[in-house]
This record gives sequence, C-alpha cells and structure tokens, in this order.
Amino acid sequence: MVLDTVPRYIEFLLLHMYLRPPAGCMRYVCMTQPSPPLRFETSFEEVPDGEVETQRGLTEAMLDIQRRTLADTGYAYRAVHAKAHGYLRARFEVLPDLPDHLAQGLFAQPGTYDAILRFSTTPGDVLDDNVSTPRGVALKVLGVPGARLPGSEDETTQNYVLGNSPSFQVATAAGFLKQLRPLAATTGHAELAKEVLSVVSRNANAALSKVGLTSATLTTLAGQATTELLGDTFYSQAPLLHGDYYAKVAVVPVSTELVALSGRSLDLKGYPDAIREGVRHHFGALPGVWELRVQLATDLDRMPVEDAATQWPEDESPYLPVARITAAPQETWSDELWAEIETGSAFSPWTGLAAHRPLGSIMRARRIAYTAARELRGQANGVDIAEPRGGDGKRV
Repeated sequence: MVLDTVPRYIEFLLLHMYLRPPAGCMRYVCMTQPSPPLRFETSFEEVPDGEVETQRGLTEAMLDIQRRTLADTGYAYRAVHAKAHGYLRARFEVLPDLPDHLAQGLFAQPGTYDAILRFSTTPGDVLDDNVSTPRGVALKVLGVPGARLPGSEDETTQNYVLGNSPSFQVATAAGFLKQLRPLAATTGHAELAKEVLSVVSRNANAALSKVGLTSATLTTLAGQATTELLGDTFYSQAPLLHGDYYAKVAVVPVSTELVALSGRSLDLKGYPDAIREGVRHHFGALPGVWELRVQLATDLDRMPVEDAATQWPEDESPYLPVARITAAPQETWSDELWAEIETGSAFSPWTGLAAHRPLGSIMRARRIAYTAARELRGQANGVDIAEPRGGDGKRV
C-alpha cells in the first residue's frame, strides 16, 4: 500500500466499521473535499481564433461519417457511438444532506427521477466487437425542473454523455478534428484491417500497463481492453458547470454484481456482439447500481477548462457521490427499445439545465455537431427525434 493512502484507508475503516458515517456519505465512499472548490468565472473559458471554422470542420466530418453509413446500410446511425450495446430504464436518486458545494443545480434538493441509459462504443460505423474501441454511456434524467440551456428551453431532461477514460484523447476541438478526418475517411471500409490493428493496439497497451502506463492514442485506435463493459467507470472527460463551481462527472459501478465485472475478460472470438450479449445476460437476472460522482475543480492550472486531455488529480479533488442510479433486471435489447431510444431519441450534453452548462473547446464543438447530426438522422430515418415527456421526476 502506498504510504500516503494509509491515513485515508484508516479513516475509511473507522467511518465504516466503528462510527456512523456523516451526512451525505455513501455506503461505498466516504471522503471529504480536501481543498475548497473554485468558483467558476467566465474568464476561465478562452475561445481561440478560428474556433468557428474548427466547429464547421468537425460538423462536416461527422456528417460525412453518417452519410457513408447511410449509403452502406440504408440507415442513418449516430455520427459517433453508432453501435449500441443495450438500453436501461433506471431510477435516479439525488442524495440527501449534500454539502452546499455539491448541492448545486439538479442536486440542490433530494429527489427521485426516471432515467434512461444507452451503452455504446465510439466509432461512427457498426463494427464487430473484435475491433475493441472505447466505450460510452449516455444518461438521460427525466422530468428535471429548472432554468434551461439555450436550445433546450422546451425540454425537461438532463443529459450526460460519458466515456470510459477520465480525460478526452485530445485537448481541444482543433486536435479532435485532425484525428476525426482520417477516421471519417475509413468509415465502412477495411474491417479486417481494423481487427488486425485492434489486436496490435491491445497488445501494445497491455505491455504498457505492466509498467503502469497506458496510451489514449492506442486505445482510440482500437486498443480498448476486452473486458465486460458493465464493470467500467464512465467520465464526462470535459468539464461542466456545477452551479457556482465547475466539475467533471463520473458514473461508477458500486453494486456487488457490477463491481465483480470490473476488469473481467470478455470472450470476443466468434461473437461479433459479445458486449451486447454480456449486458443482456447480466440484466436478464441481476440488478445494477451506480453512483453519479462529481469532481469539483480546485485549481485552474491543474484542472483547466479548455484542455480536455488533462486528467484532474484525484488526490486534490476526489470524485464525490451526489446521486445513485438503480436499474432492476430487465430486457436491454428489443425492437421496441431500438425504435424508441436508438431511432427516436438523441443524447447531448447541451440538453439540460443552465446550472450544468458544458465548458471548453470540446464541449462547445459538440453543441454544433450534435445538433446537425441529430437533424440528419431524423430526416434520413423519417422520424421525429424528441426528448421524452413521461416519467416526470418527483421530489421526496
């Protein structure tokens, strides 16, 4: 055990074995904020010259991906995270007795809401799971009251779009555009070559992991470890407002059944949809519980707004629980779920409360690109993509 973790470990044992946890602590996590959170100022966002052109380029690259898959399949998939692995209906509970710096926006008052989750992998084309790319989960909390972000004034949902690494693979939208253009050009082509590249990338990442390292580039190129998706932790990667503060967000598995899947190997050979079947098998009999946790920024230099590739140090600001997500056993894949969630809905971090406005270059680009991609999907598939109106949240 690393020496500087000993005091925290002892504190954990005392709180959970001998003492009653203080208000706001969860069963699985009981940590305090070691440094005071930094109040957000508008000057923390710095819009570079040429950002409009960058956003236009990213939007066109995403639309190009959609047009290619539409031409190949006759269906307009999402421009990114095209392959879904399952859908869940869940209960989203804002925890009681949160301290003031956590009780912001959606989390200002305890409450219970309906929620929807969509699990996916990142590419814009639908690939065999042997091409092992990063995973994501999109979360939609229904019936949320409060002042809205521009463009979602008539809606009542709070959306989160999360990936299974603590930071984004590149710092800015300009860097992402450089990465996305060659990926767009290969959409729908050379799947065998992608499988070979995936094996090489996974092996290289595995070698790096033995010395405590990993490569975001290799992971993005299809070097994601072949493990059970439901054991992963998912992160916002880029920051959002958290009321008066700014933060990153994570969805962390905490139930025994999900924690047991963390790092567990998944056999992909001969199973092009192994991840989907793993999700379906689990929820065919077992429940799942996650915590939504918030990492508040405490230092602008070490926790920048504009650099999404910087991993914020958790020893300075740990992820602290603000909500619990509970999903009962259920069917995770069906024609009805496909029609409702895959075809008829969209997920965007810009659909939500003004108190949780997305921040930084990557997030600003998503606002433009996701809106355009949603419009193309709706037109091409002949559907009206809309936010759900049912399941309004109830205060408790």
